[in-house]
Amino acid sequence: MRVSSLGARILDWLGFGSHDHGAHGHEHGSHGHSHGVIDATIATTDRGIWAIKWSFVILAITAAMQMVVVILSGSVALLADTIHNIGDATTAIPLWIAFMLARRKPSPTFTYGLGRVEDLAGIMIVGIILFSAIVAGYQAIDRLINPRMVTHLGWLTAAGVVGFLGNEAVAVFRIRVGREINSAALIADGYHARTDGLTSLAVVIGALGVWLGFPLADPIVGLLITLAIFGIVWQSARSVLTRMLDGIEPDVIGEIHHAAAHVPGACIVEAKARWIGHKLHADIAIAVEENLPVSEAKKLTAALEDELFEHMPALAAANIRLASADADHAHGEHDRHQRSLRPARFR
Repeated sequence: MRVSSLGARILDWLGFGSHDHGAHGHEHGSHGHSHGVIDATIATTDRGIWAIKWSFVILAITAAMQMVVVILSGSVALLADTIHNIGDATTAIPLWIAFMLARRKPSPTFTYGLGRVEDLAGIMIVGIILFSAIVAGYQAIDRLINPRMVTHLGWLTAAGVVGFLGNEAVAVFRIRVGREINSAALIADGYHARTDGLTSLAVVIGALGVWLGFPLADPIVGLLITLAIFGIVWQSARSVLTRMLDGIEPDVIGEIHHAAAHVPGACIVEAKARWIGHKLHADIAIAVEENLPVSEAKKLTAALEDELFEHMPALAAANIRLASADADHAHGEHDRHQRSLRPARFR
């Protein structure tokens, strides 16, 4: 049974969409290989830092508006929620540090650079989202077992609306930029803001239920929101952990083969790729004739490299190896070519 358009949008909003923030990007036009004009890592990390800074400003404004509501209402509960939101805003700091470290050049110790720090920041963010889900669930269950009188309904609603709109704006902003620069950590931080927005939305719906004479609406909605947050935890954790374990989106290898199809004579017999931070690194072996002149081999690899960078804007490096392949390789038997690939001899 096909999911309806509205249902698909809701699933996508919660992080269960079918799209991948992969490496291909035909829509990027001239964003391909710049041949050293500007470091792509610096450009994308600058974009990420820019998103973090402005989203922090939005969250600060949201917290300030909530503080005004706290002062006007005198609600201790609202004050605690506002302090919680301010604390959550600071979780962007580890990601900002990760982006700064990712800009450093490779060293003799860290020969691939420090892009992996971004994944560590992503794990921290996922942990914070998980903690938020546990706290929200505990509070909801506690209110079911020990019902409490909900007061300041108008102020609660106002604070909830402000919190939801502010956090949702930040979520949309971070997720959009995260997909642009292929940063799983920034996307996870966007979903972290969305979980805070969902918590604020639960306050609004719960207050409305109490106003309509159904006091258990508050904890019940809280439990439903908790389930949604656990779903976001699962999706965010899967994305970040997949990258930490050198996993890639299914279409990345297909995009590599698609790029090679544009180069006459480039027959790929092995293709691997992995994310280091939000940049892609590929290791490719192509089959060539053993008596191929070195000059022709260089032209072939250069042409393939250009096509790869043109088709995959997120690609930071491509290691292309030349190898002899037997008939089994030509038939694409992956389990055999890993054992029998051998360097080609050139004249």
